[in-house]
Amino acid sequence: MGERADEDVMAAILARRSAALGLLALVSAALLVGCGHSAPAASGGTVIGVTEHDFHIATSISYVSAGTVTLRIHNNGPDQHELIVAPVRSGGLPIRPDGFTVNEDAIQNSEPGSINPQQSGGTTELSVHLGPGRYVLFCNMEGHYMSGMHTVLVVG
Repeated sequence: MGERADEDVMAAILARRSAALGLLALVSAALLVGCGHSAPAASGGTVIGVTEHDFHIATSISYVSAGTVTLRIHNNGPDQHELIVAPVRSGGLPIRPDGFTVNEDAIQNSEPGSINPQQSGGTTELSVHLGPGRYVLFCNMEGHYMSGMHTVLVVG
């Protein structure tokens, strides 16, 4: 009877280990799909997830092929955030005399697109046509860009 109990314990341990490995594989697959991969948009372009929260912007990928790109922007911060897309310039973006914000008037003609400030928890989409190059995605609410709320998207 002791031998049978040992076999039952061993079988239970193996079943738990198998279930744990299966769960680990499932979580890993979900993370790979959510991080680092883009999805085709209904219009045939690419959809990139963009998450904004105070003083940080993250994208689901950092490289995309040239063409129509849809940015699915989610404000995960407690405050309003906007998103502006602009080509990277040598010397950086022009700063207004206030020292806290980007001079949007100076870059307006080269901006592929932007969204107005959205409330915390909001999600919106912005479709832009991007040619090859490097683009900075940033929030220009007072002090946000200077506090690090920007990221670069490479388009090839």
